[in-house]
Amino acid sequence: MTTIKSSYKGDLRTCATHVASANTIITDAPVDNNGKGEAFSPTDLVCAALGSCMMTIMGIAANRCGIDIEGMEIETKKIMAAEPRRISEIVLNFKMPANSYSAKDRAILENAARTCPVALSLHPDIKQTISFQY
Repeated sequence: MTTIKSSYKGDLRTCATHVASANTIITDAPVDNNGKGEAFSPTDLVCAALGSCMMTIMGIAANRCGIDIEGMEIETKKIMAAEPRRISEIVLNFKMPANSYSAKDRAILENAARTCPVALSLHPDIKQTISFQY
């Protein structure tokens, strides 16, 4: 069964449709790679997927353990390498809501983030630099 249908729209723009929900995502090549930079680039989506996956798996762990993380935010920075052009590092800075997190809670949440499916699927040459602000 198809999960995503994508089409090339020209001018370095694509449109991907999630088949089950009909939600769409537009991508543009970044300005530094001959594009307009008017939407997420495909490499931006990789970084966004990593952050979203980490937060989702943290949410699952938090629900299971009774830890409140509602309002958690993440700032993500993508670092590109030139030869070959690729993502070399993704820097993720979690800003946790003001709660009393025990050492056990922190370990559960941080382990959940580091072991999410996207984190484990990325090539090991892509450095994942993760920090948590409690």
